Amino acid sequence: MKKLFLIISFFGIMVSFSLTGCKKEETAATEDIIPVKVVELKKENVRRVITSSGQFSTDDETFLSFKTGGIIKTIFVKEGDAVKRGQLLAALELTEISAGVSQANAGYEKALRDYKRVNNLYKDSVATLVQLQDAKTGLEISTHQLEIANYNLRHSEIKAITDGFILKKYVTVGTFVSPGMPILQTNGASKGNWILKVGVSDNEWSSIKINDTATIEIDAVPDKKFEAKVFRKSEGVDLYTGTFTIELKLTTKPTVQLASGLFGRAAITPAQTISSWLVSYDAILDGDRNSAFVFTTDDYKTVRKMKVNIVEVREDNVLISDGLENSKALITSGNAYLSHGSSIRVVR
Repeated sequence: MKKLFLIISFFGIMVSFSLTGCKKEETAATEDIIPVKVVELKKENVRRVITSSGQFSTDDETFLSFKTGGIIKTIFVKEGDAVKRGQLLAALELTEISAGVSQANAGYEKALRDYKRVNNLYKDSVATLVQLQDAKTGLEISTHQLEIANYNLRHSEIKAITDGFILKKYVTVGTFVSPGMPILQTNGASKGNWILKVGVSDNEWSSIKINDTATIEIDAVPDKKFEAKVFRKSEGVDLYTGTFTIELKLTTKPTVQLASGLFGRAAITPAQTISSWLVSYDAILDGDRNSAFVFTTDDYKTVRKMKVNIVEVREDNVLISDGLENSKALITSGNAYLSHGSSIRVVR
């Protein structure tokens, strides 16, 4: 009897261990299946919004300089001054330039006398035709030299080419300047032709067309948005920033005072739509501005980790251009516990 009792007890223990092992295996298998939420993937034609920032200027900003070199005698304006078209802004010391005009004028008068004398002698058959032609050529040369000297004299002063403001003064009185050296920078801000220049990527540049609409926000003018349109696109990349320049022109004259150099943020809405997926932030893993990873499923039992390209990051979702072409559903919840090939259970 004692021996029979020991045999029965042994078999009881073995059955108990076997049942316990099965339960553990079932629990482990259940724990490996991760509950997730999914959404069906559907491509849409979406109008994207391209955001960027830049500084305000006008389309007639100009660097003013002297045609000739010399010493600056007077600068009549300072930075920020309003100017009128034709107003005298700066002048050179004219001693050397005026002497050049006098010298050219004396040469012209001598050449004119010589020509008249040779012409009279030629009429009397005393001078030859060659002498007359040489005298005429000398007169023409001296005439042109006088014109150049007077031209240089006129451009020894800087006058405003339009109504506007002085943005920058680069030199002071007494400075020796060379021809073409920037002296003053002006713009025609009084016309209200304000332009915001922003930088965009090559992909964004290709999506933007002339006359696409935009809205602009300015830190200096809070709680107000300005309507604008694409006025000009650069045809080459900026070597310093590596971006393409888009110029946005305000469509109405601003009711508030703006200034060159003000910082502005633009939201450009291209008229052209793109075919893409709108994805919630919950589905994105390890994302940056241009790419991210997501989990997708085709059989609703296992997942795949996919790399996708991001076109635009919005307030509520992300615009994806490619990477989801061969997927049926996107994991939107529970993806933090997943890895490639994980088993899932879809929950509502």
